[in-house]
Amino acid sequence: MSGAERPEWVVREDAGAAVLVALFVRQQLGIRAPDELPHLRSAPSRSAPDDDAQRLLERQWLAYWAMTVEPQAHPSPVPLDLVDGFETFAVLPVEGFDELRNAMAPHAADAVAYARSANDRYTLQTRSGSASSYRAYASAIAEHERRVGRRAHSFELNVQVLPLTQRGVWWIGSLTVAVTDGLRGDVAAFDPAIQPIIAEIA
Repeated sequence: MSGAERPEWVVREDAGAAVLVALFVRQQLGIRAPDELPHLRSAPSRSAPDDDAQRLLERQWLAYWAMTVEPQAHPSPVPLDLVDGFETFAVLPVEGFDELRNAMAPHAADAVAYARSANDRYTLQTRSGSASSYRAYASAIAEHERRVGRRAHSFELNVQVLPLTQRGVWWIGSLTVAVTDGLRGDVAAFDPAIQPIIAEIA
């Protein structure tokens, strides 16, 4: 087989500041969705009444979340604009998101500080070699190939390594998963945890 014919896989790993900001805002506004995704560690959480105003905020936040996690898959029909105070880490459509934009505003400084700190921790871990992306995923893919008796199909996967309160892996987009930072740093536990994801896409 030539190189052009061989299946190829691409894994992009990050602790994206924009994703962290969105999750920090989620907790500050008392938004429960997505129900299965745990909260961020060391970030304040607030409860909110289950009323029409809260349901509107949740709908707007879910659209903002989708655009943040996978912007190419969720383009906005109207122009996007930076949210004041969030530097370049939060953008919203210029129409239809006034309630969310206003609700987010008081939390800008804390959200940005939290996101920067968590991203810096991830960067330090990556530089220290404790989370070699290629080796971790190559091992899981090789194990998948042994199990199914064929080469893995070509695929792309985005991995957000996040300081979540529960250990695990969750789909947060069609090509994106979130993994707890503690699990990602545990070589022995990460391989079996990522296996079902690899099996699903490869």
